Amino acid sequence: MMQKRLFSLSRVLCYAMTLMFLAASSAQAELLIRVTEGADSAIPLSVVPFSESGSMPTGDKLSSIVQADLAMSGEFRTLPPEKMLSLPSKRSDVYFRDWRMLGQRYVLVGELTRNGDRVKARYELFDVNREERILGETATAPASNVRSLAHHVSDKVYEAITGVPGAFSTKLAYVTLERTNGQARYRLQVSDIDGKRARIRLESKEPIMSPAWSPDGKKLAYVSFETGKPAIYVHELHSGQRTKVADFPGLNSAPSWSLDGQSLLMTLSKDGNAEVYRMDLQTKNTEKLTNHWAIDTEAVWDSSGKGIFFTSDRSGGPQIYYMAKPGAEPRRITFGSRYNARPRPDSKGEYVYYVHQRDGAFLIARTNLKNDEETVLTRTQSDESPSVSPNGRMLIYATKHSGNSVLTVISADGGAAYSLPAAQGAVRDPAWGPIVQ
Repeated sequence: MMQKRLFSLSRVLCYAMTLMFLAASSAQAELLIRVTEGADSAIPLSVVPFSESGSMPTGDKLSSIVQADLAMSGEFRTLPPEKMLSLPSKRSDVYFRDWRMLGQRYVLVGELTRNGDRVKARYELFDVNREERILGETATAPASNVRSLAHHVSDKVYEAITGVPGAFSTKLAYVTLERTNGQARYRLQVSDIDGKRARIRLESKEPIMSPAWSPDGKKLAYVSFETGKPAIYVHELHSGQRTKVADFPGLNSAPSWSLDGQSLLMTLSKDGNAEVYRMDLQTKNTEKLTNHWAIDTEAVWDSSGKGIFFTSDRSGGPQIYYMAKPGAEPRRITFGSRYNARPRPDSKGEYVYYVHQRDGAFLIARTNLKNDEETVLTRTQSDESPSVSPNGRMLIYATKHSGNSVLTVISADGGAAYSLPAAQGAVRDPAWGPIVQ
């Protein structure tokens, strides 16, 4: 009974309010980036500094942003420009023998042209061994938005090499906490995946938790305690309009969008016990999807949009269960430890990721849904809130590093990592946004 009570407090309330955060004096809007580990199998790739024509905006160079994007994916090992033998900007200047001598597999070259308030990027990607161009495009953007143009180039290069869409143009949502003179200030923020261009979307003296992206990337659902109790809101990012969609007696927690964006999964205790419900966002009608004496929470749709994964303590401790369709008998997925929670499946239906307890540490693990093989991916001690990139190649989660609260991004197999600490303060509850066409 005590174990059930502890699970109720720590899971149904989406990690107990202020215990989510470390005490901090202040929290800056932008996150920093620190690469902590590279992958041994990373592909050698050179991003040559783009030539420039016209007055370019101040700030980071486009090619520098592309280089950083590709490096932090963990799948590429980029060559510093100072080690390059030449700096070509077009094919006629590319001497493949030189790049082979440097051990490079791919080389990206290009040029930037400023015309009024627009910047045009012309870029080409070459396979060094085959001496072939595998990508050649032109893209434009406002001069004030070179960073988005750079992320676009990164996405195209990533897809040309891997065959998988890049996720560098997507967004992160997360929550930070600032403490000043004993007063707490929670902030829901949205940034690029490298932590840049962060914007505060909501501030509150009360906890904000569990942000979740709509499939079109235009809205966030989250839990706010601003009225003194947990309620679920839907927030339109462009207009700033907020709608309270769930404020029932008891718990209102763990929102998660359907694939069509028309409904939310959520945990409610309005009928006595904490169960998983589906709410139609047009009618606000709710449908109970689980019905058990145990605590059922943290539900999310599978990649097909037909079944759900959720956390339940019906076996005596928190474990991941799968329900193939509403009303079907749930099947237990995790068995590797006494504690597995917060399921997050990938978009291909291959894996489900979750928080896994082992030897007193909370880690991030995944289970292969085809053969039930479990793999522990992290080596830190206090990991939580995993969120999978929309292309399934990276994973972000919250953890602690040197006593500080940070976000860490790893490749989906755990082979590479970079961290995103706040400049000061605490950061938690990351959610990776969708790829928006």
